[in-house]
Amino acid sequence: MDWDKLRIFHAVAEKGSLTHAGDVLHLSQSAVSRQIRALEESLNVTLFHRHARGLILTEQGELLFDATTQMVRRLDATAARIRDSEDEVFGELRVTTTTGFGTLWLAPRLARLYAKYPALKIDLMLEERVLDLPMREADVAIRMKEPSQADLIRKRLMQIRMQLFATPEYLAIHGEPHSMDDFSSHRLISQHAGTPQVASGALLVAELMTHDIPSTLTVNNYFGVLQAVLNHLGIGVLPDYLTEDFPNLVRVLPEVESAEVPVFLAYPEELRHSKRVAAFRDFVTEEIMSFRRRQAEEAAA
Repeated sequence: MDWDKLRIFHAVAEKGSLTHAGDVLHLSQSAVSRQIRALEESLNVTLFHRHARGLILTEQGELLFDATTQMVRRLDATAARIRDSEDEVFGELRVTTTTGFGTLWLAPRLARLYAKYPALKIDLMLEERVLDLPMREADVAIRMKEPSQADLIRKRLMQIRMQLFATPEYLAIHGEPHSMDDFSSHRLISQHAGTPQVASGALLVAELMTHDIPSTLTVNNYFGVLQAVLNHLGIGVLPDYLTEDFPNLVRVLPEVESAEVPVFLAYPEELRHSKRVAAFRDFVTEEIMSFRRRQAEEAAA
């Protein structure tokens, strides 16, 4: 099969339109249409159903699109490795992590990474879904559990726990609870137990919900929980790494916390020698070491 035709087919399948694919490829709609027709004739199949609202892949088209998607990802990986043969750290680095960790811990610290490598372009993808690193959905992942794939390089960064926090202003008005029985006069703010999240956090929330708590607020990520807590709406279930950046938060019921949650950094074996990945890995490792050191100093004080 002709790679030029496959490249054009892939663009049409992604965009669902000859016109939009032509814009991306800098080709006219008629030129794109001719290439698709020639590819269909060479394969003796129909790759698209034509509808007024656009193009929809046929079953055979889906099979070919799966193949071209893998080809494009492999080519992207190869291009990345070629670029990484240069001494300078530059170019795009796609990083995936959870919404909570990405917004509350990672993003506020990225200024120091950009100061060192101003030509770096970071695409930060924040979602609870675990992206497939070997299939190049992302270059680097920070995950709240050990990755299961065998062809990944992984590094354990730290461990965190979910704990209870409130603002001094909230506690001044409502009082500080001394046991879970006191929650009958407080509002609990947390992720819903059924929301995609680390298992330890979900178990803690489920346990808390077994008590007599008349008022609750559930949010689908920790960033939303934090905003509600900072606005004095109640007592929130939040990760303990927030205490450094939000020192005014008061920990409530210190004996109530989740089991340890391991935090891992992972990337594909094929990016072992990537200078961009190494720069990001070293940056995160240094930030974690500094964070741990400050925690130890505070605990000893």
